[in-house]
Amino acid sequence: MPDSDLLPILFVPAPQLRAKARPVGPADMDAVRALAPRMLATMYKAPGIGLAAPQIGSLLRLVVIDLQPDEVPSPLVMVNPEIVAASAEHAVREEGCLSLPNQYADVERPAEVKVRWLDLEGRRQEMSADGLLATCIQHEIDHLNGVLFVDHLSALKRNMLLRKLAKELKQQARDKE
Repeated sequence: MPDSDLLPILFVPAPQLRAKARPVGPADMDAVRALAPRMLATMYKAPGIGLAAPQIGSLLRLVVIDLQPDEVPSPLVMVNPEIVAASAEHAVREEGCLSLPNQYADVERPAEVKVRWLDLEGRRQEMSADGLLATCIQHEIDHLNGVLFVDHLSALKRNMLLRKLAKELKQQARDKE
C-alpha cells in the first residue's frame, strides 16, 4: 500500500482520543471495509500491534490487531468489539501506545477475556484470549471508550508520563523548524 494511503495517528492530547466511539451500523460497513486495510497498513508502518479508529480520528467502533506470531502477518479486524467475559485473575504487562509515542508503563488487566465482534462481512465472531492478545484487545477496546492505558496508572505515574510526552513532542516540533 502506498504511503499516501497511510493515516495520520493522533497524539495525546487530541480530543478524539477521549471521545466514545459510536457503534458501526450497516450503513457504515462500506466505509469500514475501506478503512480497515488503511488502518492495518498504518499500524504496520508505525510499527505497532494494535490500532483503534479513534487514534486516526474516526469515531467508529473498529480496531485492528496483529501480533504477527512467528513474524507472519495475521491481522484481526474487529467491528463493534465487546468483552463479554473477563477472568478474575489479573496479569501485569508493559504497555505502550502509538498515540503516546515512546511512553511505557506496567498495566494490570484481566489475564483472560472472551471477546465478541463482527467481521468485515458482518458475521458475529467470538474468541477467548490470554497473554499479549488479551492485553492488546483490552487496550484497543479502551480506546473505543475514550480510555488510554495511562488512565490505569496512579495519578502520579500518569502525570509524569504525560509531562514527559508533552516535552518530547514540543522538542520534536522545535527540531522540525
